[in-house]
Amino acid sequence: MKRIFGNTTGLKSDQIRRLENLYRRRIPPEYLVTPELARDVSRLSHEIRRQIGLLIDRSGKITHVIAGNHQGIIIPETKEYRAAPDRLNGLRCVHTHLHHEPLTRDDLADLSLLRLDLMAAITVKEDGLPGQIHAGHILPKSSDLHPVQILEPLHPNQLDIGCLHLINDLETELAHLRPLYAADKRREQAFLVSVARSRAHTTVSSLTELKALARSSGIHVIGTLVQQRSKVVSSFLIGSGKLKELTVLALQKGATLIVFDQELSPSQIRAISDKIDLKIIDRTQLILDIFAQRAQTREGKLQVELAQLKYLLPRLVLKNTAMSRLTGGIGGRGPGETKLEINRRRVRERIVRLEKSLSEVRMRRKHQKAKRHKRGLPVISIVGYTNAGKSTLLNTLTKSDVLAESRLFATLDPASRRLKFPKDIEVIITDTVGFIKDLPKDLMVAFRATLEELESADILLHVIDISNPDFNAQREAVERILSDLNLQNIPIIRVLNKQDRVEKERIDQLRDQLGGFPVCAQDAPSLAGLIEKLQTMIAVSPENFPPNRRQEENLLTYLNKSR
Repeated sequence: MKRIFGNTTGLKSDQIRRLENLYRRRIPPEYLVTPELARDVSRLSHEIRRQIGLLIDRSGKITHVIAGNHQGIIIPETKEYRAAPDRLNGLRCVHTHLHHEPLTRDDLADLSLLRLDLMAAITVKEDGLPGQIHAGHILPKSSDLHPVQILEPLHPNQLDIGCLHLINDLETELAHLRPLYAADKRREQAFLVSVARSRAHTTVSSLTELKALARSSGIHVIGTLVQQRSKVVSSFLIGSGKLKELTVLALQKGATLIVFDQELSPSQIRAISDKIDLKIIDRTQLILDIFAQRAQTREGKLQVELAQLKYLLPRLVLKNTAMSRLTGGIGGRGPGETKLEINRRRVRERIVRLEKSLSEVRMRRKHQKAKRHKRGLPVISIVGYTNAGKSTLLNTLTKSDVLAESRLFATLDPASRRLKFPKDIEVIITDTVGFIKDLPKDLMVAFRATLEELESADILLHVIDISNPDFNAQREAVERILSDLNLQNIPIIRVLNKQDRVEKERIDQLRDQLGGFPVCAQDAPSLAGLIEKLQTMIAVSPENFPPNRRQEENLLTYLNKSR
């Protein structure tokens, strides 16, 4: 006989046998449950004083029989019935209630989180016979406050409700809704989630940045959800009610991915994944995915892979029975390694190999820096928040063609170019990877070899996008990272970029406030003041800038000739 799920402790052998016999029953497609089955389940539930649950597929076959307690049942995992993003689960749950109550909050939560076809509760009367049957289903179209439709109470002789036809109509409506949101079937359809614990403006700007990160990764954003909480829920990050609402909204809009703005712990990812049958990632993993897409050089690919593996290692948990499969083999000591242990060991071994390869990269970089120091070439490094215009500034200064796009982390691998000042004075100017607030620690460690390039810089150009409403927060994030890297003692010039998008009065105010040089990185003439400042800082000896140089040397001419 098939297994009885749930709590069977204390049941008599005859009662267990009667529960097992329920697997033999079949329900016609038009019935929610047959009157005879409702009567038998009610009598047995009344006898054992426990709720009994049945999971029924669309062919009318009972797939799971569940024994609960007097207050509820626990629905087991049903992997084989996991639904597509725009489909229901394929199972309906019919269970008993011993206290004459309608569908409870737990019932509606299971209906939403598991995306069941229907949820029904048979009230058991004092004589053990079935009373009213309460049923509900998910609404394909609904407001956030009412994602579930509760049907009128049914009597035991009114169970012919056209059940299969109702379920098919629900799925048809869901299928019609999805094209309204799915812009590209080849792209992930993501729902963004954020938990606010401080000012609303901070949450809005953070969610705006998360949208930009998602689009930069090629993800189509179909919706957002924000919850204001004074205290974060340790298990799910968001409350159980919001989690239910998120599940229904994701189903209604055909989401294939949930992205959290806050970093999730391994236990939170597992807990949320158990409740929502969708891919769950957080902001850190999204950034790592973007870096993985953009890395072009061997060094960049090694750095990103190392960061991804370090992020993955504590989250490497399998949720299936393969985890307990033994692989010791003949002659092995003990039961051998589980699949999970093998995966973890392989990840650790790969991390060791990557760290060894990156240490070799660091040695090569040291040799390159030694050659530059030998030639005595000053080094100017461009730093700043991602998408602030660093690569555009490099291209304008050096007449180069480094990729520059208006999206986050458009360029990942560092680029170095020679820049000629008047009288053949040369410097090395480098464009580094863009910074972002809460930059993943594993990523900073992996990119240590790249970031160490900043240590040899004589001047740092901090590019600030003053057209961004949150430029101050971005500036502080960059300066915080520079301080973490112990680079605060290197001279820094603030470059106030995108002045063409800001009013003149505001530009003058920011110049006085930040002490920088307003520029438009695409407009060479606007860089004249910046170039003059750089020349002044680099000209530390008469050999570099002879006193008899021609004063009529025009910076604009220099910019047009520079390469």
